Amino acid sequence: QHESIDLMSTAAVPSMSAEHSWFPGPPPPIYSCSLTPELVAKAREELQEKPEWRLRDVQALRDMILKEQPNLRTRLDDSFLLRFLRARKFDYDRALQLLLNYHAAHKAWPEVFKDLKPSTVKHVLDQGFLTVLPHPDPNGRFILCLRPGKWKPNDYPFVDNVRAIYLTLEKLIQPEVTQVNGIVILADYTGVGMSQASNPGPFLAKKVVSILQDGFPIRIKAVNIINEPRIFKGIFAIIKPFLKEKMAERYILHGSDLRSLHRHVPRSVLPQEYGGTAGQLDMCAWSRLLLDSEEEFIVEFCQPDPLEGVVFPDSMLFDGERAGGGQDDDTFRGLRSQLYYCY
Repeated sequence: QHESIDLMSTAAVPSMSAEHSWFPGPPPPIYSCSLTPELVAKAREELQEKPEWRLRDVQALRDMILKEQPNLRTRLDDSFLLRFLRARKFDYDRALQLLLNYHAAHKAWPEVFKDLKPSTVKHVLDQGFLTVLPHPDPNGRFILCLRPGKWKPNDYPFVDNVRAIYLTLEKLIQPEVTQVNGIVILADYTGVGMSQASNPGPFLAKKVVSILQDGFPIRIKAVNIINEPRIFKGIFAIIKPFLKEKMAERYILHGSDLRSLHRHVPRSVLPQEYGGTAGQLDMCAWSRLLLDSEEEFIVEFCQPDPLEGVVFPDSMLFDGERAGGGQDDDTFRGLRSQLYYCY
């Protein structure tokens, strides 16, 4: 029997307080389109989304899940399934594949997804590893700001950073504006040294990239790297082989040239620390928003395994589930020497 998960009832999820009014609240239990006419037109042009067929398309994907994956325990509400349709431009087959990859990633990487809730990554948030800037860019895209130099390997494992990033993406993808506009990443590599650069390795990097590219319904439109040290050449050598060509082209390296950054992200939405005019960088607002969303994440992620009884072909498993991981180890040894050379 196929089992659906009802996650977004008003009884289960509290509404966002006035303190978090800068960020849209969770979707209502019964779907109602929140897109402006401009975004409806943008979704039609870029995502092949036809408003008059939207719910018909959602039902078609729902029927495919029920027919082809009767044992998959997943949400089937309109708001949730729309994320996957939009991320794959309303191609039913690709949207279903993305949904299966989404759940397969949870099964393949229990260190990240078991007991996944904001309170378990409070130490990462307190460290200032990430935040979301309060003002979207002129294209309506929220900006995820990462500061990997704030992480010290002796403080906690790198996988905790991945957990914090994933929770942030889950929160970011809730509003329909993000599903249509996508997001921008701003990564400040100030303070990144050999200890941070060599810690994840290609095995971990490949899993992270696989999830972001093929296992999560979000559109990453640009990755702006600033203040990258010489060692970043080695870091990017680890990541680049796993990036699709289109994604690799979206990486923009600015160095310490803030004027270069401002050509891609305007000063009006950036904090003073990055030459902007939007006040000082606030690391607390996003942390509070995530921590106040604890209950909805408990409902969504701290539940029995949704893949119990589901068998995936090898082509769908994320690396780490397949045999023969030695090649990654050999690759890492070579890349590690590159890191030392760059450093």
